[in-house]
Amino acid sequence: METCLSIVVPAYNEGTRIGKSLDKLHRYVDSKPFPAELIVVDDGSTDGMQALLQMAAEQWPCLRVLRHEPNRGKGYSVRSGVLEASGRYVLFTDADLSAPIEEADKLLAALEASGADVAVGSRALDRGLIGVRQPAYREWSGRLFNVFVRALTGLPVRDTQCGMKLFRRESTRRAFELQRVTGFGFDPELLFLIKRGGGKIVEVPVRWNNDPATKVHLFRDSTRMFCELVALRWRAWTGGYQCLRGRQRSAKAS
Repeated sequence: METCLSIVVPAYNEGTRIGKSLDKLHRYVDSKPFPAELIVVDDGSTDGMQALLQMAAEQWPCLRVLRHEPNRGKGYSVRSGVLEASGRYVLFTDADLSAPIEEADKLLAALEASGADVAVGSRALDRGLIGVRQPAYREWSGRLFNVFVRALTGLPVRDTQCGMKLFRRESTRRAFELQRVTGFGFDPELLFLIKRGGGKIVEVPVRWNNDPATKVHLFRDSTRMFCELVALRWRAWTGGYQCLRGRQRSAKAS
């Protein structure tokens, strides 16, 4: 039977948290009436997480583990996991499950109801769903970044950085193949490529809780993400993504 849902989890040095997250993900996969798989991408971890993942994979047939060495970045990990996925739908979620995995049901329902190609989990549409908030300086920097995203890409998305998104694999695969950003700022490029290729995006409010153990360094990574955003706009202006449109439309038609 064809796999319906693939769940991709990028992980780097998550040895202290991955066990609890894997248990929740495994229960979620087992609760579904359709075939599902779980793909964890170990991005060159050095904290013993690799051994934990190998033990879990031996016990759970639904789990596959991919490993990069050395560390390549979150965007690279999501890309490689999605390109290895076999499900009709592909979900990626952060390893800390800041957005509870059960929220994926909202994204599945929205994708089915709207016929969209990607459902984006969002903290901005209903901030009342946020349980544990980020420090104010992080929250406002995130809002400012999304102002720049909308201005430079035209994306109709108020929160590109929430770590839960669901894709129709066939119609969005070409965007993942063309994705160039390998770090934390990959989301705007990916959504831009999907939209540019004629794909439809729907934004869905989800529950979310900040984890203070985030690996995003505010100044360093924010600066890099802004530079990547400018580079994205430059590639679009200079024809760097011209090969996308026809390929993605033909995939959706098939």
